[in-house]
Amino acid sequence: MPIDAAVPDQALANRLSAILTATGWYETVQVNVEQGVVSIDGVSDTAEHRSWATEVAEKMQGSIAVVNRLELSADFATTFDRAAIEIERLSRRVGQTLPLVVLAIAILAATWGAAAMVAAAARRLLERRIPSPLLRSVVVRAISIPVLLLGIYFVLQVAGLTRLAVTVLGGTGLAGIIVGFAFRDIAENFLASLLLSVRNPFSMGDLIEVAGETGIVQNLNTRSTVLLTLDGNHVQIPNATVFKSTIRNYSSTPTRRAQYTVGIGYDSSVAQAQSLISEILKQHPAVLDQPEPLVLVDELGAAAVNLRVSYWFNSRTYSPAKTNSALLRLTKNALLDAGIELPDPAREVVFPKGVPVVHMAEAPQPPQIQNLPDESAAVNETSDATAGEGELINETDQVRGHSQGEVLEASENLLKS
Repeated sequence: MPIDAAVPDQALANRLSAILTATGWYETVQVNVEQGVVSIDGVSDTAEHRSWATEVAEKMQGSIAVVNRLELSADFATTFDRAAIEIERLSRRVGQTLPLVVLAIAILAATWGAAAMVAAAARRLLERRIPSPLLRSVVVRAISIPVLLLGIYFVLQVAGLTRLAVTVLGGTGLAGIIVGFAFRDIAENFLASLLLSVRNPFSMGDLIEVAGETGIVQNLNTRSTVLLTLDGNHVQIPNATVFKSTIRNYSSTPTRRAQYTVGIGYDSSVAQAQSLISEILKQHPAVLDQPEPLVLVDELGAAAVNLRVSYWFNSRTYSPAKTNSALLRLTKNALLDAGIELPDPAREVVFPKGVPVVHMAEAPQPPQIQNLPDESAAVNETSDATAGEGELINETDQVRGHSQGEVLEASENLLKS
């Protein structure tokens, strides 16, 4: 504002002081004017009245600048009045925004109900088309979540936050990428569990070998596969490891092939040994007729002719280890009874200083084992299974029955029974 020399400083001070005093809002008001610069001292009851004094001083003719040094009153009554004014102002704002809040809650509730209805309808529709429960759950969420996001978008639009609404919808994909990098291992295991539940390389209760572990499948969750080993221990293997590893499912087909090696002496008849072993395989109840068992010459070793014996058996009924034990026992007895030599590997021992000879007065007698009747031993040697071989029964069912431990994360199982 240009300087008006026609208005004296004192006249301006008197005029402004009279105005401020007439309002009754100020105490001990002092107004000084020097070269058009107005200085106001005193006490104001509110901050608004303090600002009003500045506005009035700036509008008066002859005023160039205003220095407002008014202090706010700190007495209890004035503070209480200001609090009451602020409460009244806040209540007015609440009254104005309350309808918007109610509308936003109603939209969210309706959106939540619509998303739940869409999810239920999608679950019923996909129940027969998608057998995997995990994949079905992912598809249902992928269908229902956009409905919920649309409701949130409407709420933000009603609140006047249009830019924030666009940011929420546009940033969902970016947030997914960031979360995916941050939890890469968790996401990898989740995707692996999804693929495993879709492909079903094994079912609950199958005996499998994966990642160096052999056990009965107990549980498949979104993080790991739980196996019950034949030792009775629970082993958790990350699903990413299971998916990348070679899975050997022993329960997928009832029949399996097993083999063992027997070495006979070079002076013995190979054909006779093959005939004797073939007869044992044919007569044993655990060995299947088809595919036929084979006795093949596998290697001409340093001290023996090695025969590889292979046969097929029903792994759901018979134990692999027990069956192999019984056949090895019967093979050994049959070959020895026929006079076929079972030599040890050749060894050469060199004594550079000669062999010392020690004369003993009396050689110690070996300990005698009591209570072993010869007839019982003969029956055990020729029987299909001895007591030590446990009647060749597969032990997986016994392991399932005796394992009473709690299966970890058993509340969530993505496998079929």
